[in-house]
Amino acid sequence: MKRYLFSIVVAALMAAPVVAEAATHISPADKGIVYTGRVNFTNPESPLMVYPGTSIKACFTGSEIAMQAKPGSGYFMVTVDNEPARKIFFSKGDSVITLATGLRGDRHSVDVMLVYEGYRDRPEFRGFLLADGARLLAAPRQPERRMEFIGNSITCGYGSEAASGDIHFADSISNHYYTYARITSSTLNARHHVVARSGIGMYRNYAGKTEGDEDIMPKWYDYTSLYDDSQRWNHADYRADVICIALGTNDFSTPGYKAELYQANYEAFVKKLRKLQPKAKIVMITGPMLTGEASKVHVAAVDGAWKSLTAAGVKDIYRFDFTTQTGALGYGADYHPSKAQHVKMANELIPFIRKITGWK
Repeated sequence: MKRYLFSIVVAALMAAPVVAEAATHISPADKGIVYTGRVNFTNPESPLMVYPGTSIKACFTGSEIAMQAKPGSGYFMVTVDNEPARKIFFSKGDSVITLATGLRGDRHSVDVMLVYEGYRDRPEFRGFLLADGARLLAAPRQPERRMEFIGNSITCGYGSEAASGDIHFADSISNHYYTYARITSSTLNARHHVVARSGIGMYRNYAGKTEGDEDIMPKWYDYTSLYDDSQRWNHADYRADVICIALGTNDFSTPGYKAELYQANYEAFVKKLRKLQPKAKIVMITGPMLTGEASKVHVAAVDGAWKSLTAAGVKDIYRFDFTTQTGALGYGADYHPSKAQHVKMANELIPFIRKITGWK
């Protein structure tokens, strides 16, 4: 039976075999490590990532493994040998965390996923540590299917671990691993790529200007890291089969929205995506949070954009609406979807994706 130790206390780790002087350090640049998501490799020994859902995978030998990261790199979910995922936290005092000890057998796998919004802390991965004599194996084989999710707080997993809607946002209770997006990709055996940020919109952000904001998703979609224009993202590095756009909750959440500006930006963004990803199926989604008039206007605007784009000859675009949440499955922080609501959302989206792709 495998024995796992998920520790956050560096002092204890320093005495553990995996971080002894004889431990083998595996560079983040090692070809045996597979990344999925937008990662900035300007410093290949300390690659930076900010979007939740960004993952690091590898296969290795030996009985234990630890992870190195920049202190303060925050929250990750870790799966070793397909055991249930566990959450770890790099505080400002942590640079090494043991992921597993007491492993048996000759071959093991590790999957590490950033699960909170890292645009403030700028998490950096600095490699793995293996017990003396252990080594990294060939890179794990990745699914041929590829999905991308472009979204806001719902896609990020804002407050998904909160006990009720009365609890306010905190990184510690926000977990992308439990979102409809991650569940959908996993269920469909597809690689998972996320570009999302809480509060962001298609033409204006939460409580934004009536005429629109500058720091919206269509702007930052072109860059590797949110709020950092030093490196443009190479869209050829990830060719998605399906792109799900779930933006609009913030555009319409507060008074002053202009549906015509939202729709115009939406159409322009889809046309841009079609040029960047000519073979992808693009799904235009409305979320579960808006109600009343705002919801009606939002749905009508997305419908209008879809009809206009279709009439203009844009191919492989689809419409999908999540069921509005009622609270029957509880709420996450600030009345965002709960973990149970995210499961319901995934169960709604998965059959739709299967229908338009033919995936089983």
